Amino acid sequence: MKIKFLTVLTLIVLAMTTTNSTAQFVQAPLPYDFTALEPSIDAQTMELHFTKHHAGYVNNLNNALKAEGKESHTDLEAILKDITSYSVAVRNNGGGHYNHQLFWTLLTPKKNTQASAELADAINKHFGNMEEFKTQFNQAAATRFGSGWAWLIVTEEGKLAITSTPNQDNPLMPVAPMQGEPILGVDVWEHAYYLKYQNRRPDYLQAIWDVINWEEVSKLYAAAIK
Repeated sequence: MKIKFLTVLTLIVLAMTTTNSTAQFVQAPLPYDFTALEPSIDAQTMELHFTKHHAGYVNNLNNALKAEGKESHTDLEAILKDITSYSVAVRNNGGGHYNHQLFWTLLTPKKNTQASAELADAINKHFGNMEEFKTQFNQAAATRFGSGWAWLIVTEEGKLAITSTPNQDNPLMPVAPMQGEPILGVDVWEHAYYLKYQNRRPDYLQAIWDVINWEEVSKLYAAAIK
């Protein structure tokens, strides 16, 4: 009960600090409690990740756009797809906001969600089977040097591909090593896992599959191939 009260209080404070007259972008409420993803992701990590790291990206993005006189630019995907026209601050914080906003929806306390038949067929076609896909994805995530993200994307040709990006870059950006529509992204910055897993990133990557929201990934896949 205490944690739920703190969760609600935190969201109220975030709403007060991020929704002001000059803020284009705001942080949507977390769709579950901070405790909901345990034991895969601990409550303290979730709270810090959401209320400090993600909230910081939103605030800094708004400030960076204001400094550039671009407060009217309110389409985040359009900004990211044209990111070379913006400052490094917009690139880092715009990517940080987009990546985390997506990440929260791709996690769920609901057990045993399944990929749609359409997505499962595509995964089997491109990677052999689901277990081989997870192995390849975890390899990309584990070998991303330093901070960054691992992604499953739909390419322009409508094919599935695994890629990774440094820092808060993502595959929507023209600077990404491989471009496409992200349908699954996993944060491999240390702030996403260090309190529970310390330097054991592979353990975090193994555990996170228990809370992946395959229903949401499937919806994104269906939208991307259209």
